[in-house]
Amino acid sequence: MNQHPSYTVLEPLMAKYPRASGSLFQAYNDIVYAQEWCDVEVVDLEKCARGAIKGRKKSSNVDMHIVPCTLSEKLSTQLLNDAFVSLGEPSEIYLATTSEDASIVYYKISTGIVKPPM
Repeated sequence: MNQHPSYTVLEPLMAKYPRASGSLFQAYNDIVYAQEWCDVEVVDLEKCARGAIKGRKKSSNVDMHIVPCTLSEKLSTQLLNDAFVSLGEPSEIYLATTSEDASIVYYKISTGIVKPPM
């Protein structure tokens, strides 16, 4: 893993939060190499004990925020609240839920009660 091009960008947060390092590595590589987002950076979410990803889709000017986690983690509403606050209170964040078979599912989490599109 330390030979991978993204390792130098992720290493400080992977060393700081080893329990969350696998999901950060997997989500970051998906965002950068598979989805080819622009202006991607990693963000330290100290209260959540993990790193997050901030960037934009190619066709958008809107910053999006990804909070990586694993399928086996138990997440709390406090963790989500802390993530929203640490990221500057965006209207939504995406949980990148990773699994051992290298699949990722993104869940959109919004603040408050949001009416789904019809």
